[in-house]
Amino acid sequence: MRLFCSTAAVLAVLVGTSAPLACQADDGWRAGVATTVITPEHPMWMSGYASRDHAAEGTLHDLRAKALVLEDPTGHQGVLVTLDLIGIDRPTSLDICQQLHDRFGFERDQIVLATSHTHTGPAIGENLSSMFFFEDDERAKVQDYTNHLKGLVVDVVGLALKNRKPAVIHQGMGTAGFAVNRRNNREADVPQLREAGELKGPVDHELPVLTVRDADGHLDAIVFGYACHATVLSFYQWSGDWPGFAQLEIESRHPGTVAMFWAGCGADQNPLPRRTIDRAEDYGRQIAEGIDAVLSGEMTEVQGPLKTSYTEIDLAFDRLPTQEQLQSDTESDNRYVASRARQLLDQWKQDGGLSQTYPYPVQVWGLGDDVTFVTLGGEVVVDFSIRIKQELEAERTWVAGYANDVMAYIPSERVLTEGGYEGGGAMVYYGLPTAWSPDVEEHIIRTVHELVDALSTHSQSSSNSRQ
Repeated sequence: MRLFCSTAAVLAVLVGTSAPLACQADDGWRAGVATTVITPEHPMWMSGYASRDHAAEGTLHDLRAKALVLEDPTGHQGVLVTLDLIGIDRPTSLDICQQLHDRFGFERDQIVLATSHTHTGPAIGENLSSMFFFEDDERAKVQDYTNHLKGLVVDVVGLALKNRKPAVIHQGMGTAGFAVNRRNNREADVPQLREAGELKGPVDHELPVLTVRDADGHLDAIVFGYACHATVLSFYQWSGDWPGFAQLEIESRHPGTVAMFWAGCGADQNPLPRRTIDRAEDYGRQIAEGIDAVLSGEMTEVQGPLKTSYTEIDLAFDRLPTQEQLQSDTESDNRYVASRARQLLDQWKQDGGLSQTYPYPVQVWGLGDDVTFVTLGGEVVVDFSIRIKQELEAERTWVAGYANDVMAYIPSERVLTEGGYEGGGAMVYYGLPTAWSPDVEEHIIRTVHELVDALSTHSQSSSNSRQ
């Protein structure tokens, strides 16, 4: 396990240079926010659905990358980047973080890369690698776009750094009720089940809200999260799906504000009913109304330090396939199984075998004394959010999935045992060799506790050293 923790003041940076300058502690928080368009400039393949058979045809609304730099009273910084994308793969994530380090001095624990999981965004890097059957020119377009995206992300972080100014930060909690557990409710039955109050299965309808205001009280940023797939739309136009509409609606209601979305543990949660633009717009309005309810109530000011931590654990797979099994799979009638087998055989030839583990990212931030913000990689089922919130003692615990590296579905022990798409069937589309081991849930939960404890110990040690 590689663990990174820091709570002391970090070095401030000159935007556009690699040489940071020492910063001077202030009496309060500072924050900077910025946004940029990341909509592909040329037609290319979309991601999210294996059934797609041609490139995008137009734009419903622009996709965006947004950055919020937070700097606590000691000068310690963290940057949250939100992306209207299906996800990012590990090489893309590593490259972005390395560039942010080289250019601005950010350490890995100070960076959160959160994706919305919109299914009407572009293919990225090697994400969902077994889903696509690209010709060389299409593959080149994906790689060119991915490289362009990296530059846009680094630039928008630089602009957010440049925009830093004194800020007051508040947090609160709202609700939105449109997410439905898709494993326990047939889509066609949802309207009737909802009306009768008979929807089944675990859900997380909490709507965490973070606001950033400048010294004059202007609302510069609203950051929010919700545990639900972005799968209302399945056509061939670029869009952020319901999270995109939610951000547009929030920004319309609060001119001059940047709205930023991170996806919660919604791997088994769908926005139902769905399939129409009107539905996506309606769910966006429901989110905006939930946020306005929070804004009109009593929110808690974030006070205390920003604490940041990050680690990668060796998350184990179940029994790996043999070369003979993979060779047989290359002849499968299921073209996705065959595609994965060919990729894995190439990997076997290059590395001399398949790895028994995957380097899985787990990250925890402490936002002042009240909020513990947990970010997990992959498509995480809702059981994780519910359990982590129950087990941590923070006044507020927020749990994001789809962050830093979206490599596969992440099932709880319950879902893994039940099987199905989230339990292991989807691994084929991500190009991973088999299902996760039975220890997947416990390993991740144990690591979250270790990071939280490390932050608490480090914070207490720092406090004692100042007394």
